[in-house]
Amino acid sequence: MLVVDPASPVPPFEQLRGQLARQIQDRTLAVGARLPTIRRLAADLGLAVNTVGRAYRELEEAGLIETRGAAGSFVSAAGEEGRERARRAAAEYAAVISSTGIDAQEAVRIVQAALGTGTTAAPSS
Repeated sequence: MLVVDPASPVPPFEQLRGQLARQIQDRTLAVGARLPTIRRLAADLGLAVNTVGRAYRELEEAGLIETRGAAGSFVSAAGEEGRERARRAAAEYAAVISSTGIDAQEAVRIVQAALGTGTTAAPSS
């Protein structure tokens, strides 16, 4: 079940994107599962069509879903490829951090800031 909290500081599209991504990653939504249409999900959740559309676009860019024209949007098998890309990017990031002498705590703060968690990176000393 998808729930969007209008009182949350997290934008509705991000709440929706995050919930769908988790359901795909924990396999609650199986590969090949058909997602509701953007209009239908927007109506069900009381959101603007553009809000749901943005969440779907970001999921598609991440390789978690694929849109097949008029047939709709489906959970993609490419999600596993996305995890592998993220693992490789993390390894590259760790190498950069190591070479610059930034400590692990600051490196994590930098990632949190990039992910938009509200935590900001402190400047290096």
